[in-house]
Amino acid sequence: MHNSLTTQRILSIDAFRGITILVMIFVNELAGVQGIPAWMKHMPANADAMTFVDVVFPAFLFIVGMSIPFAINNRVAKGDNLGQVQLHILFRTIGLLVLGVFMVNAEGGYNEQAMALPIALWSLLFYAGVIIIWNVYSSQSKTTVYILRGTGVALLLILAWLYRGGEDGSQTLTPQWWGILGLIGWAYLATCIIYQIVRGNLFGILIMIAVCIGIYGAGKSPSGEASWIAGLGGHATHTAIALCGMAVSLMFFDQKLKLDQTKRFLVVIVFAAIVFAVGFLLRPYYTISKIYATPTWALYSAGICTIIFTILYVIVDLQKINGWTSFFKPAASNPLLTYIIPFIVYAFMQLVHIHWPSVFYQGAAGILWSAVYAVLVMTAVTGLNKMKIRLQL
Repeated sequence: MHNSLTTQRILSIDAFRGITILVMIFVNELAGVQGIPAWMKHMPANADAMTFVDVVFPAFLFIVGMSIPFAINNRVAKGDNLGQVQLHILFRTIGLLVLGVFMVNAEGGYNEQAMALPIALWSLLFYAGVIIIWNVYSSQSKTTVYILRGTGVALLLILAWLYRGGEDGSQTLTPQWWGILGLIGWAYLATCIIYQIVRGNLFGILIMIAVCIGIYGAGKSPSGEASWIAGLGGHATHTAIALCGMAVSLMFFDQKLKLDQTKRFLVVIVFAAIVFAVGFLLRPYYTISKIYATPTWALYSAGICTIIFTILYVIVDLQKINGWTSFFKPAASNPLLTYIIPFIVYAFMQLVHIHWPSVFYQGAAGILWSAVYAVLVMTAVTGLNKMKIRLQL
């Protein structure tokens, strides 16, 4: 094991994940609402600004980074060898990439007339396959589980074969872009590799954050714009955010650092200050843009996430004011299931040609509905769990 970490779940990490999921559902629904303030929506790519909405995706990356040391060390503690750990990382990455590509193609670029079934039905069958493949089967035999998952894989392969895109319907299922889950998958893979290369060393992780920012800069330099490194810029800054989460996790929880609680908080505060400062110093060179995944956006987001988590850690784990976190626990334990529920609802509504009342997409009523909808989705996860539907990559 690279670090000395507790095997107990850190409630504040789960709370942070649950809150992030709730806000994500809220802002995704809010995206279609008219007549609301600009700060409640994503900033345009060239705005040189960000809102709280632009911090949701980085928060997921930050939490992924926080969780990786616990996940890898727990696997090693349970007896997994090096090869088994790498296979788990690889399969999880492939799963995220596949999910991202399918979801992106279901959202746009398809040619429904050239397909053998409506895109809404195609989407619903895709999500059925996702549930079959990644559901947690607790009481079934291994043979039954293999048959179910094999059926799910076959379904996805058939859907990929049936998919048609482009004006003439000749385009097949392709990564138009990787989607949110796919981007998380690439950052997850890179962060896992870096964590193992530096053997969980905090200083090594901090160096790699700087390297990731440097990769983005190299791609934007005159000599790098046309090179392969330019294509890595966004992935590099996404990885930097995840590495910031990993660094904060180790600052707080790695017992090998041999720091008392006061010093741990001091280290984290200094780290946050440095992250904000570097982001500020880079702003004259790189505008703040989530769409372009600029270093300023990445570092400001990482700094904000550091502050949010620190507050949650004090409230939830140190002050033990954690009863309220039970609402978030099902979603926090099932982030993939929670993430796809709104897409399943939308595909079903599209298939049967029903729509929410138009008032739900206007002003204050739209904001209220988006909040209610987010709570309903979070609550639905509890019901699905009782039906033994739990997804785990």
